[in-house]
Amino acid sequence: LNTRTHPPGIPPPSEKDWPKEDEENFFLLDPDGKLDELPQPLRMIDKLVMQAFESAMEIIERREMLRKAQKLKVQPQKCFPTAEFQVTETANCLAVSGKYIFVGLSVGLTAFKMCDLKDVCAWDAAKTEICAIHASDLGNECHVLLAVDEMGLVWLFCFYKESFLLIKILNEVDDISQRNTCVEVVLSRGGDYAGILLQGNTKAWLEIYQLPKDSWLTEIEKNAGAAEELACSERRSSYSSEVQNMGTFLLQELPVSAIQADVKLVPPVLLLTVRPPKPITGTSFKGPLDALKEVDDGSVLGLGYNHLIKDSQWELQDEIFRSTYQEYLEAEGVIEEEIPRYATFHFLLPSQILLEPEMQVQPDIPVGIGVHWDGNHNFCFYLLNRSLKEKEDSDLKPDVVWPCAAPIACSAVSSCSRYLALAGEDATITIWDKHLGYPLSVTAILEERFIRSIHFL
Repeated sequence: LNTRTHPPGIPPPSEKDWPKEDEENFFLLDPDGKLDELPQPLRMIDKLVMQAFESAMEIIERREMLRKAQKLKVQPQKCFPTAEFQVTETANCLAVSGKYIFVGLSVGLTAFKMCDLKDVCAWDAAKTEICAIHASDLGNECHVLLAVDEMGLVWLFCFYKESFLLIKILNEVDDISQRNTCVEVVLSRGGDYAGILLQGNTKAWLEIYQLPKDSWLTEIEKNAGAAEELACSERRSSYSSEVQNMGTFLLQELPVSAIQADVKLVPPVLLLTVRPPKPITGTSFKGPLDALKEVDDGSVLGLGYNHLIKDSQWELQDEIFRSTYQEYLEAEGVIEEEIPRYATFHFLLPSQILLEPEMQVQPDIPVGIGVHWDGNHNFCFYLLNRSLKEKEDSDLKPDVVWPCAAPIACSAVSSCSRYLALAGEDATITIWDKHLGYPLSVTAILEERFIRSIHFL
């Protein structure tokens, strides 16, 4: 009796006896592989070699990708020197003005022509090391130079027809112990003004000089004409003596250095002495009327000295602030306010901010300076054409004050002198239109960044 209801089939294979490591791809395994396995020390070495080989291949692939990416980038043009010139001493600095290159050396300075790179003149009378040079072309083959030596002295030179003429040492004093060191020099475009930042033992200040370049050019041309007349008279006398004696003569010219040996040029005129702002303290006024007498017409902001807050109120406010933010002050440390000792300043061309009624100016000659002191919030503008009484004032007040939310870290002025960039210590950059007097843009950089310098391109 057949009781099967379904046709006979192939029974499924049994998997309980299969090794677990051979469940997948068992048919790809070499049956003789187990016989070919290396003993244990050699298997470890083989594994290390394979890892080293794989790491090397990854490094090669990564370098190939970087090389391909580098080829896709725009390659900068390589510039090679077209000419070179040798100097007798160690070169510390250089400046270019007109067709001349002025090089500051470890002993004195020298001038080279740009066309043939030949040494045309050298000055080493003081045997001093020149560390910085600023030069400007005055026209008529005349150049003005400001050189700073290793002792911080500022030497003012006039370079005319391949000869150096020393005009004055701007910060020279008879007593060496009272000598002030120059830390910054700025020469205006065109050579009309010069500014030097001086530091003493405990204080610093800024001096602005007007350079009488028109008087220099007139004096040099007059002395050059007199020297030519002297040379012509000597030629005529030499000619007559030679004709009488030998019948021949030799034309000779006086050297330029001999022509200018007796030239005395007018020294520069000190226009302004700008001192750093003092820390704001308690009021010295007895009442509001005394404070209002010190205030001008109120059209511009001041430095904040004319107030009615007493010393006791300052101290009370300081105690409240310290008690409120004690944990933050302990973490960062308390910094006492000090008088700044470094400033950044720029010569500014005429604009609506720096123009007064009925003021006659030339568009290419500076009319003022912009100054900000290290760690200060205010950018101050000073006019250069001040009265004699204001010049003698020991505490010179700015004509315009632009306050900022954070201390100013650095600044820059565009070549047209219209745009002013101020970078604060809070990593914000503000671009001002100096002609109109309002900001064009404000850009915030990433946090915890300190801007050290800024430039217009």
